[in-house]
Amino acid sequence: MHQLPPDFTGIFYVLNNLHPQPSFVSAYFQQHLEAVTYTKGSLLLEAGSMNEFVYFIEKGIVRGFIRDAGKDITTWISCENEFVTSISGLVYNAPALESIETIEHCSLYRMPVAALDKLYSEYPEFNITARILYQRYYGDAERRAFIARLSAAEDRYRFFLDYYAHLANRVPLKFIASFLGITVETLSRVRKKLSIQY
Repeated sequence: MHQLPPDFTGIFYVLNNLHPQPSFVSAYFQQHLEAVTYTKGSLLLEAGSMNEFVYFIEKGIVRGFIRDAGKDITTWISCENEFVTSISGLVYNAPALESIETIEHCSLYRMPVAALDKLYSEYPEFNITARILYQRYYGDAERRAFIARLSAAEDRYRFFLDYYAHLANRVPLKFIASFLGITVETLSRVRKKLSIQY
């Protein structure tokens, strides 16, 4: 991990698109955000540990994953202009259920969870922004649950392309396949079939 000089343009653009941010919130973010970089394959958080930070992805891709019966299962994938953290840690102050790993070299901003909690208390207006974020991430969780219930591998990948096409050629196939609950071989066959059709 390396520290970077801060440039908060990206994060403020995203926050202001969610809900206009008053100057005191912007000042609070500038005071409590830290710009950091991580190399590909770095762990931001390990399952079972306590969540210390909320991250904003300025550049790069990260994934959440669990290990079950010796298998590495990707549970979600996020890229630029998205916030990532352990929800179990953020909401319940419980150990993380998932690990979080960088898939690419990443430039991130991070804020301590304690500072975010203080922001909610001291500046209640920011709770509007938080509610909108939670609604969006609940929608993402609903889509992930829907994918898992589709029986055909082709239908799963088509749905993935409907919502995550921007990731299709950036994320290694093994992670996409794991996310979709299919094998890499099956995913390769589906991609080949669809490329012939289109």
